[in-house]
Amino acid sequence: MLGVNATKDIHARQFKAGPQVFIAPGRVNLIGEHTDYSEGFVMPAAIDFATLAAITARDDNQIAVYSENFGEKVTFDLDFLPHHPRHHWSDYPVGVLTTLIEAGIRTTGFNLTLNGDVPLGSGLSSSASVEVATALAILGLSPGEETSPRFTRPELARLCQRAENHFVGTQSGIMDQFISCCGAAGHALLLDCRDLSYKLAPIPDGVGIVICNSMIKHSHAGGEYNTRRAEIEAGREIIRMHRPEVRFLRDVTVADLDRWGSEMLPDVLKRCRHVVTENNRTVAAAAALENHDLKTLGRLMAESHASYRDDFEASCKEADILVDLASHEPSCIGARLTGGGFGGCTVNLVDSAAADAFSERLLEGYRAATGISAEIYLCHAAAGAHKI
Repeated sequence: MLGVNATKDIHARQFKAGPQVFIAPGRVNLIGEHTDYSEGFVMPAAIDFATLAAITARDDNQIAVYSENFGEKVTFDLDFLPHHPRHHWSDYPVGVLTTLIEAGIRTTGFNLTLNGDVPLGSGLSSSASVEVATALAILGLSPGEETSPRFTRPELARLCQRAENHFVGTQSGIMDQFISCCGAAGHALLLDCRDLSYKLAPIPDGVGIVICNSMIKHSHAGGEYNTRRAEIEAGREIIRMHRPEVRFLRDVTVADLDRWGSEMLPDVLKRCRHVVTENNRTVAAAAALENHDLKTLGRLMAESHASYRDDFEASCKEADILVDLASHEPSCIGARLTGGGFGGCTVNLVDSAAADAFSERLLEGYRAATGISAEIYLCHAAAGAHKI
């Protein structure tokens, strides 16, 4: 857990005032990758790595945001906020602020301190945790928000997603912000990204979450992520020529791909096949958790990683090595690459009693195979964002 008192002290040193503090978790996705923006299914869990946002009101029109992680403070005039990203860490809190203003929120100036321990570029959604923590902090300045909030948690997730899509410029889906807002301790969350309905899937006692950071960094803002998104849209349009009622790949079946996939470019067909089959796997994985069928869950995670590697082509050799090493450990229930891909972390469900030994062997094997010293994060499924 991040140091709440330490964050309060940092804020007091920077801004000479005692703040309110809000927390928003990062997340690990157990299964369901690159399905959310096709209105499909995902199954993440909030984790106990998070962003703290400490805030105090000002009596002028100035906005000051200090990041403890970057050791930097930026200031803006509330009447002259940027309309475009600067490709700077401040794009995330500023994007949230401008989106809230567009949604009708009126605020005075404020001082905001951000302090997080979600590893950057690891696929554990540090950006969403910053966005959600910032949004709660800004709303926390408004009277009555705690007793009668003007946005439900799903609505708040949508606002934060809009900030990332339209201000930061990353065409991400709703999953990261939603789980940060709505996560529950001890549970994964099966989210239907079409209507934002969800149900909690209990993670059995004795099952630990071990996240391994390959130390291969990725960035979502543009590049491969947006290319994959465009390929998915291209495939959907081809199916729509035959089935006009199709709105998203959520509506497409494996039989559709078998019938009309020959009309797609080979890479487009592979991307679409990943999304369509991943939706099926994700729903089945939630049922496996509910039924305590860990053998089936592990098989589905293995199939998910193979699809991510071969059809979506968003893995990398280092992640593949980590998954292979984990799969040979007797205590491992399931392993796969998690997050946006192109590096980042693997998620491993293991017998919690063996988590330390599993982690040690995974680190040793990875170092021997790659020469890279990975990082291990032993996690618990945590609660969603809230005021501390």
